[in-house]
Amino acid sequence: MAAITMKNIVKQYGDGFPAVNDVSLDIADGEFMILVGPSGCGKSTLLRMIVGLEDITSGDMLIGDERVNEKAPRDRNLSMVFQNYALYPHLTVFENIAFPLRLHKVSDTQVKERVQKAAALLELTEHLDRKPANLSGGQRQRVAMGRAIVREAQAFLFDEPLSNLDAKLRGQMRTEISRLQKRLGITTVYVTHDQVEAMTLGDRVAVLRKGVLQQVASPRTLYEEPVNLFVAGFIGSPPMNFIPAAVADGELRTPFGPMRLPQTRSVDLSGREMVLVGARPEAFEDAAVVSDTVRDHGMTFDANVDVIEWLGNEQYAYVPYEAPDDIRKRLAELERELDSEAMRTQLVVSLDATSRLAEGSAAPLWLDLRTVHIFDPASGDNLTVSPTRGVEAPARQSGQSTADRGSEAGASDEDSRPQTPQAGAGEGTASG
Repeated sequence: MAAITMKNIVKQYGDGFPAVNDVSLDIADGEFMILVGPSGCGKSTLLRMIVGLEDITSGDMLIGDERVNEKAPRDRNLSMVFQNYALYPHLTVFENIAFPLRLHKVSDTQVKERVQKAAALLELTEHLDRKPANLSGGQRQRVAMGRAIVREAQAFLFDEPLSNLDAKLRGQMRTEISRLQKRLGITTVYVTHDQVEAMTLGDRVAVLRKGVLQQVASPRTLYEEPVNLFVAGFIGSPPMNFIPAAVADGELRTPFGPMRLPQTRSVDLSGREMVLVGARPEAFEDAAVVSDTVRDHGMTFDANVDVIEWLGNEQYAYVPYEAPDDIRKRLAELERELDSEAMRTQLVVSLDATSRLAEGSAAPLWLDLRTVHIFDPASGDNLTVSPTRGVEAPARQSGQSTADRGSEAGASDEDSRPQTPQAGAGEGTASG
């Protein structure tokens, strides 16, 4: 295993376009790092520069303490799993897994030992004599992972390995990849555009936008403390709501009424005429089911509920509203960058499953002001988050950092969410 260090990495093509622009990133030995962002953000290009499939225009790429800019892929001792299935159809599962070992002329005894070990780890032992055509999509993906494992490389690199699987298989393989990485403790860099994979797999997540690194942090920090509009809009499903607010007389005047920020979320608004208030869907609630213990921590406002989507354990309400033209254009531009279609300005509100709000009705909604963010609409900066939160220190041990994330997720603030009355009672290796 080895740490991976990137210092001011740039990838510039012949037309002058910087696909990756001055990226510096430290990936600790044994860490699970996710590279995430919309299409064309440079995440796959960065991964290919790590393994040596793309030349580096400028900057330094270090694996361990060794600079590898000029090293060929076969000399970097990395294993890469690609998006498409790159299995040899005429070879058995055993020989597909053993292929990189055959290339390096490893003895038959060692080949058998390593393949059997990898197959047992991936629950493929009973399929070793089968051909890829007789395997399911998930099993083929595990064969490709087995081919990467047997090389005993310094790091695993995954380039959107689950994108060709259906939703159920993606969930299963996500769990298997996470379990495998924890068991092996190997440095792993994983590229995806799926934020569910990013939030559930990684020790840390690096968010890229047009080749520029936006924020590197744990999934929890990215969600709760995004440094700018782009990260806030990209992380989270449904995404964060952005509400225009005029600054006047020490308060924020929104389409839903005046808002006074609590001391914990206050920012210097002097000299500003307009800001964007960011609020996650779960920061809202049907005012009728909010408990008295938290009601004073937020604001209640009347809204016209247009559409309600009931999902069983939760439901989402959609509340359209009018926004100034310049704000609407800014949000439409953000939507395009996030690979989304520009829609009408609206709130997406998460409601408790016990709520009985009806579509097309006017209803009181509640917003928890302790969790809102204030953004500068021009620069996109989050004014409620310290700029130093842009890059967190690397996790030194994958197992430990993953455990920390688990304990974070388990920790709860009893006042953080309003309670209902009821609740209160293709793989292939990069070898030459």
